[in-house]
Amino acid sequence: MKKSISIIFAAVAILTAGGAVAQDRLQTILDRGRIIVGTGSTNPPWHFRNEAGDLVGYDVDMGHLLAKAIFGDPDAVEYVVQTSDSRIPNVVTDKVDITCQFMTVTAERAQQVNFTIPYYREGVGLLLLKDGPYATHDDLVAAGGGVTVSVLQNVYAEEMVHQALPDAAVDQYESVDLMYQALNSGRAQAAATDMSSAMWFVAQDPARYAEAGYGWNPQTYSCAVKKGDPDFLHFVDIAFREAMTGVDFPTYAASFKQWFGVEPPSPQVGFPGELR
Repeated sequence: MKKSISIIFAAVAILTAGGAVAQDRLQTILDRGRIIVGTGSTNPPWHFRNEAGDLVGYDVDMGHLLAKAIFGDPDAVEYVVQTSDSRIPNVVTDKVDITCQFMTVTAERAQQVNFTIPYYREGVGLLLLKDGPYATHDDLVAAGGGVTVSVLQNVYAEEMVHQALPDAAVDQYESVDLMYQALNSGRAQAAATDMSSAMWFVAQDPARYAEAGYGWNPQTYSCAVKKGDPDFLHFVDIAFREAMTGVDFPTYAASFKQWFGVEPPSPQVGFPGELR
């Protein structure tokens, strides 16, 4: 018994001496004076460099939102630009406090990290030319095999397009640039792309582009934090919830409108809509 107690005290002493005693993530961030957010830099409207070289986008705004919630200062944030493959490893190894990088929630990933509440619901949309022959999804369906859809090359690409347009011809391209060029040149009458990308193109050039008003293949985007930080996860969830439904809604709505070209629905006073 005495030997067991000695071993326990020795282990505690080693952990304490090595600084390995767990500290609440939020307190660590407060002591540091900034939150460290992992994100990308090459995918508008999510994360990219503007003409001035500044990192901007919807994911980047999520970092500013959290900094404001923690410090009252939206600029109290440090961004770590990372690849998609680094999104989970950088969280797990404490290189970042949180990853916000258009990350799809899956059950497999949820075994490695904890996900926040969703901040976007992605899906596939149809980008059209404003002055093209078709204006809506219904128009495209009615045209049947007379429509050619450009899409990024993928083993499931043709099946995916046919879920929305069963009779359309499908042309696959090796890059998104070539896919959009096919639409712009008239080789395709629609481009099947991420709904967020379609909305971004329309927001940037509404005189040239339109979105067909139909989305499918939904997937959830959330930020990711390290497992074992439940208080921090709870705080982030509160910050996101109050941005999307409460006191910080004007800031959040301005970001959503800027990057996606539409205004999110205003939260209604009275019974909390998110509980319906």
